[in-house]
Amino acid sequence: MNKIALLFPGQGAQYPGMGKPLYETEREIFDMAEKFRPGITKICFEGTPDDLKKTENTQPCLYLAELAAANSLLRAGIKPDALAGFSLGEIVALAVGGAYSYDVGFEIVCRRGELMAKCSEKFETGMFAVLKLSNEEVERICSLHSDVYPVNYNCPGQVTVAGLKTALDAAKADFTAAGAKVIPLAVSGGFHSPFMDEAAEKFREFLAGRDVGLIEIPVWANCNAEPYGNDVWSLMETQINHPVRFEQIIRNMANTGVDTFIEVGPGQTLSKFVKKIIPDATTLHAETPEEIAAVKEVLA
Repeated sequence: MNKIALLFPGQGAQYPGMGKPLYETEREIFDMAEKFRPGITKICFEGTPDDLKKTENTQPCLYLAELAAANSLLRAGIKPDALAGFSLGEIVALAVGGAYSYDVGFEIVCRRGELMAKCSEKFETGMFAVLKLSNEEVERICSLHSDVYPVNYNCPGQVTVAGLKTALDAAKADFTAAGAKVIPLAVSGGFHSPFMDEAAEKFREFLAGRDVGLIEIPVWANCNAEPYGNDVWSLMETQINHPVRFEQIIRNMANTGVDTFIEVGPGQTLSKFVKKIIPDATTLHAETPEEIAAVKEVLA
């Protein structure tokens, strides 16, 4: 019997038209979002790449596309044993896991996107992926530069760093000299770094006093690579300005017996990471009705 995890991607996976193939079957999800933020479905289906690159749009649109696919999987009878999301994908994972309702999750992701977008405007920051170096070597080189931080531990030989653009330019030379390949990322800010401190603080204020539901499916947290407990709001706040430990999450899941990973929603980047972390793992993709039907058949 397969032990299954659903994985939800973060910013960078978005594209115009995502979620549209599921509109008819998952219309309630999109209608729910329209009540809170009118016009968001049109941005998701018809927005330009530039529209979708804006953090305040990216996050709610990805939430809807991923949630629609996840709900379709659940209705198809797929029963996950574990959930995890990469950055904003964790907001989706928590909704699917039962920490809050789908509509509360949408409200949360809209506010998160707004706060992170505003924070991004205050600093000239950027991010790039560093390939071919160990985590320790990336951390060592980052430590030589003020305002450069390792922020996403993706898979062996790949760490994303964030920082001030001027500092990143200087750090890039050191990474290259150490034998790394450096790939700039098309993002609007230095996410998961101290440059998001203000967003994290305001997000904490926004979440304060809210009720938390019973998490019925374990959700593995980006911050510590362990399942969420009762500290949902605290970990969600911390996630904004702390590293995403995706590689360790996958290793820890595998240690509990998870052997099948379904990437839910746009893109297949997380599946590629999983294969580099656990080469013999089964990876599947579920975004369209056809892919969801294929997943059901594979797991039958």
